[in-house]
Amino acid sequence: MKTNIVRKEEYKARLKRVNDAIALKEGAQMPVAPLVNGLPYYLYPELGLSHRSALYDFEKAMEAHIRFHLEFEPDGIVANIMPLCAKAADYLRPTMLDWPGRAGTPLPDDSIYQMFEIEYLKEDEYDELLGDYTGFILRKYLPRSYKSLIGLEQFRIDPTCGIMDLPLSPLANPALRKALQILLDYSKDREQSDARYTALTDRLIQNGFPPMYTAVGQVPFDILSDYFRGTVGTFYDQVERPDKILGACEKFMSVEIDALSAQAGVDADVKRVFFPMHKGMDSFISDAQYRDLYWAPYQKILQYLIGIGVTPIIYTEGPYETRTAFIREKLHEFPPGSCMIHFESGDFAELKKAFKGLACLTGGVSLQMLEFGTREEVVERVKFLAENCAACGGFILDASGAIEKAKRENIEAMFETARSL
Repeated sequence: MKTNIVRKEEYKARLKRVNDAIALKEGAQMPVAPLVNGLPYYLYPELGLSHRSALYDFEKAMEAHIRFHLEFEPDGIVANIMPLCAKAADYLRPTMLDWPGRAGTPLPDDSIYQMFEIEYLKEDEYDELLGDYTGFILRKYLPRSYKSLIGLEQFRIDPTCGIMDLPLSPLANPALRKALQILLDYSKDREQSDARYTALTDRLIQNGFPPMYTAVGQVPFDILSDYFRGTVGTFYDQVERPDKILGACEKFMSVEIDALSAQAGVDADVKRVFFPMHKGMDSFISDAQYRDLYWAPYQKILQYLIGIGVTPIIYTEGPYETRTAFIREKLHEFPPGSCMIHFESGDFAELKKAFKGLACLTGGVSLQMLEFGTREEVVERVKFLAENCAACGGFILDASGAIEKAKRENIEAMFETARSL
């Protein structure tokens, strides 16, 4: 069911500005859509909010993000709030995550969540993961990732006797039953958390802001390195068992495509998937490893999405100068205007030349400039980007990453200058 849009004209104008940029058309005005994390809490200190609020008092945090949108009027929904459910996490007891407000945490209230890299997949367990993916996730990955789900190690279906309910008799194990009950309780809180996040999106749509993206994906290599093997383990595996890495990445690719296939049947004005790219930056892995292990499985996801009419947002992180030529070559395999690509740094005049006629470029204003620079520096930077990137279309003004803190006058300068050109 579609959201009732109150400010329809503003919604249509913003949607057209962004869609024209993605389609590589020159519009009357440069689109502005910088992702924001904690910025609204920082800009409105009188509200007394923080990242902890987003986890434990979402309604108040939601009001801050709505206030930001109404004041600065970006060309899409730029609230980058991860819909975590702190209440559920409190009793799931995740081992890979820390967050502000958790009992015993050293994190201040204004910190974003923090990740711990742990080897949940051991070096000799690749075959088990690939041979029985669901079984491995249930009996090993989840118990290792969540202290409260240790009982899932006992999850078995007994095939030795199929009479009546006997195949299900292992479910009578008390530790397993406790874990299953925790999952049921979690599902209720997860449903409430998702509903709150949907309410934020609906409120913003009603006020004339179309979504910038409608789903989040991840590069299969990053899934393996972030959540299964850790950075160090993945480094070793690239040398000692690259075939196992590729097998795991192809498995994650197929699971992700299956999950994203729901986008095909969505009746929506916006169908875009945001891909933050964590570990493909310069000097992190070799060119050959980037080509074969990092990009190749990811390319198949991109191909699938483009084929069903979904726009991927290729959101590179870190320095990417040595990867630019390779990505440009790979994007020639896609129809022009079928992707968006974000860069954290680099010569944006040259980047625009590299991707002109291929993909919509986003980014351009550094987080450092927004937090520590002057208003005059921001004005000059936006003018430079308007002249060198937006003049012929195919550009959306964004920051180098999701914004946590910035001087108010610099945020004002970014939006005001973009609107005046």
